[in-house]
Amino acid sequence: MAERTEHLVAAHDELRLSVNVLQSTFRSMAEAVLVIDNEGTVLLSNPAAERMLLHRTGMNVGNLRALSDVFHGDGVTPLLPDELPSARVLRGEQFEELEMIVRPHSGNPPRQLMVSGRPMRDGQGNISGAVLVYHDATTSRETERQLHQSQKLDAIGKLTGGVAHDFNNMLTVISGNTETLVEKLKDQPELQRTARLIDDAAERCAELIQHLLAFARRQPLEPRNVDINAAISDIAKLLRPTLGEQIQIETVLEQGPMTTHIDPSRLTNAVLNMAINARDAMPNGGKLLLETHRVVLDEAYALANADVTPGPYVMLAVSDTGTGMPPDVQLKAFEPFFTTKEVGKGSGLGLSMVYGFVKQSGGHIKIYSEEGHGTTIKLYLPPGEGAAETAAGVTPQAEGGAETIFVVEDDPLVRNFVTAQLQSLGYKTVAAPDGKAALDLIEAGQSFDLLFTDVVIPGGMSGRELAEEVARRRPGLKVLYTSGYTDNAIVHHGKLDDGVMLLTKPYRRNQLAEMIRKALGANRASPSPPPPA
Repeated sequence: MAERTEHLVAAHDELRLSVNVLQSTFRSMAEAVLVIDNEGTVLLSNPAAERMLLHRTGMNVGNLRALSDVFHGDGVTPLLPDELPSARVLRGEQFEELEMIVRPHSGNPPRQLMVSGRPMRDGQGNISGAVLVYHDATTSRETERQLHQSQKLDAIGKLTGGVAHDFNNMLTVISGNTETLVEKLKDQPELQRTARLIDDAAERCAELIQHLLAFARRQPLEPRNVDINAAISDIAKLLRPTLGEQIQIETVLEQGPMTTHIDPSRLTNAVLNMAINARDAMPNGGKLLLETHRVVLDEAYALANADVTPGPYVMLAVSDTGTGMPPDVQLKAFEPFFTTKEVGKGSGLGLSMVYGFVKQSGGHIKIYSEEGHGTTIKLYLPPGEGAAETAAGVTPQAEGGAETIFVVEDDPLVRNFVTAQLQSLGYKTVAAPDGKAALDLIEAGQSFDLLFTDVVIPGGMSGRELAEEVARRRPGLKVLYTSGYTDNAIVHHGKLDDGVMLLTKPYRRNQLAEMIRKALGANRASPSPPPPA
C-alpha cells in the first residue's frame, strides 16, 4: 500500500510539473491561442490573445466581427461571416496560415494575421470545439513591403540612369550648337529668338534629366561638412519670397554645433522641392516647419525599416499643415513621375529627387502623413566629422589655350561637337572613339597635354581604366572625365573619388572651357613636347 501511495505521489508530482511547464509555455507564447467551444465561446486563452485580439476567457469570437472589419489578405475583399476562421474550423475544416487583415473600429493600426485552426472532437467524433492559433505578421509584412518597394525603386533607378546617359549625349550637342546659334544670330533677331527658344527647351530637358539622375543616385555629389543649422537658416530666408506671404515659415533648430556630411547645393534643392510640395498642399495658407535634431536610429528601427544602418544621424524634418496624404499615395510618393497635382502643375520628380539624394548621401528618408492634418518628411543625414567647411570662392571667367587635348568619346556627334568647341577655344585636338584606338595613337607617339575621356566607353575598358593604363606609359598624366551619369568607375559611396575631375553632360561652352583650364592647371601651359622615342 505504501509503495502504491509513493508511486501515486511521484506520478502526481510529475503531472503537476508537466502542467506547470505547459502553462508556462502557453502563457509565454508570442502567438495568440484560443480554445473555443462549439458555440464560439472562449474556454481558454493566453496573454498574447488578450493583447492581440482583445479576447479573454468567457468572451465569444463573434466579438471580433463586432469590434473590427476583417478582410482577406489582399486588404480589400471583406471576409464573410461563414469565411471567418472560427466558422470554418467549427465546420470541421483544418487550415494552416490563413491570411487575414483586421482593422479595429477603435482606430488602432490594422493587423495582418496568419491563422491556423484544428477542430476538437468528443468521444463520439462530434465537433465539440476548436483550437485557433494567430500569428501577428504585421511587422514582417511591412518589412517585406519596404524591401519590395526599395527593390522596385532601385530597378527604376538603373533604367533611368541608362536612359539619362543617352539623353545627355544628345543634349550636349543640342545645347552647345544652339548656344553658338544664339551668339551668331545677333543681327537676325527673329532667328535668334527661335534659336533661344530651342536653347531654353534644351535647358529644361537638362534639368529634367538631372532630376532623374538624382532619383537614380547617379548624380556626382561633392559632400563636405555642413553646419546644418546655418544651412537651414539660409534656406528659410530663400523660401520666404518663393512660397509667398500666406505660408508661415518657422524653424526649430537644436542648439549647439551640428554638422552633416552632404552636398550643400543638393540639400538646398531637396528642401526647396519639399517646401514647394508643402505650399501646394496648403492652397489656403498654413505653416511650414523646419526642424533639426541629433538622433540615433537603433537596431530595432533598422529591423523595421529596410536599408537603414543603425547609428547616429542628423535629422532634418520638414512639416506642413496641409491636406496630408492617404496611405496609398504615401506608398508611391517617391516614384518618379508620380503626382497628384493637375496636369502641368508638377513633374512628379520632386520627392523622387529628394529620395535619391538622401540615399546616395548614405541617409534615410521617412514620410509621416495624416489626411486633413498635414505631412512631415524626415531626412536622416550622415553626421559630419569636425568643423563645418566653407564653400569655395567664385571661379573667374574661363579662357581658352594652346595645348593639345586628347578626346575619347564613342558618340560621333558628341565627339565632333567637342573637338569643334575646343578648337574654337584655341586648343589643338586629337580624338578616338574608344580605349583601344586611343592606346594605338599613344603607342604611335601621339603627344597631348590632357586626356578628356567619357567614363563609359565601349571595348571592355572604361574611361577610368584607360586613364590608368595611359598613366603607366605617361607618368604625370592630367585627366578630365565627362559622363551623362556617374558610375562606380569614378564614384564610390555617393561622392567623386579623391583627385577626380568630372564635367557632367550636358555642358555649355563656358563650362567646358573652365573645366579644361582647371584640369590643365592654373597657369597656361605651353604645347606639350613629343614623347621620348
